[in-house]
Amino acid sequence: MAESTPSEFQGTSPVDIPIVDLSNPNEDLVARAVVKASETWGMFQVVNHGIPTDLIRRLKELGTEFFELPEKEKEAVARPADSTDIEGYTTDYKKDGEGRKTWADHLFHRVWPPSRINYRFWPKNSPDYREVNEEYAREIKKLSEKIMGWLSEGLGLHRDALKEGLGGETVEYLMKIIFYPPCPKLELLYGAPHHTDLNGITFLIADEVDGLQAYQDNKWVDVKYDDSGIVVIIADQIKRISNGRYKSGEHRATMDTVRTRLSWPVFAEPNLDHVVGPLPELVLDSTPKFKPYVYREYKFLKMNKLPLD
Repeated sequence: MAESTPSEFQGTSPVDIPIVDLSNPNEDLVARAVVKASETWGMFQVVNHGIPTDLIRRLKELGTEFFELPEKEKEAVARPADSTDIEGYTTDYKKDGEGRKTWADHLFHRVWPPSRINYRFWPKNSPDYREVNEEYAREIKKLSEKIMGWLSEGLGLHRDALKEGLGGETVEYLMKIIFYPPCPKLELLYGAPHHTDLNGITFLIADEVDGLQAYQDNKWVDVKYDDSGIVVIIADQIKRISNGRYKSGEHRATMDTVRTRLSWPVFAEPNLDHVVGPLPELVLDSTPKFKPYVYREYKFLKMNKLPLD
């Protein structure tokens, strides 16, 4: 990061999402930039993050290979029709209130903690899939805890405050590979509608086809990224734990007219039975902006568009 002031971000134009260089030796500047981006955008990109480029490249190759398999082979890891969990391969195709459709194929599986991994939903088409995903999970967990540490200190709290608010060592990391097919009529179809993520914090990489957009100042901003960056999206639970100090990043996914697009978000989220709400230290002299919820209940209410607070 350029060492000017912590509120200035690198980028190609004033409407780029903030970019934070984690290799800057001045950790205080880095931390303040992460805090500022989380307060104002709820989304930023980290570069020089320390996760090996070859690992990310291999992760993308393996995910792409899975979606190139015949449908019958992909269905070997399909989400069971009677499952109440999210893990497995599935296709999402539905209309919104304006008659437009969303369409994307998904593969979900937990990658951390080991006690919550179900290898039944991990593709078997490559012998490297397990090793690569497990290594990437360890790297993302380290990056996640580093960023949550800076955000905790930005609230005037100890470094583990946000991690503990999400459940400490019970925090789960869920890999989602999303395959967006090409669409010749983009006005009728999109990959994911305008939304915020309901988990704690999201880490996203993607292929070379652009499609992620952030909503800021009443307009959509194209998120530009390459193999060197990871997009970090602050999600609902960090917003609620921080009592609204940090913003839940609004975004959507568009589709390309001729090319397929893939992305690999990893969602850090509480265990379903964990209660999440504003940290007590942040509401000593004020009324909490959000009520606490068991995460399972929060997910049900939000996914069914029911009132929350």
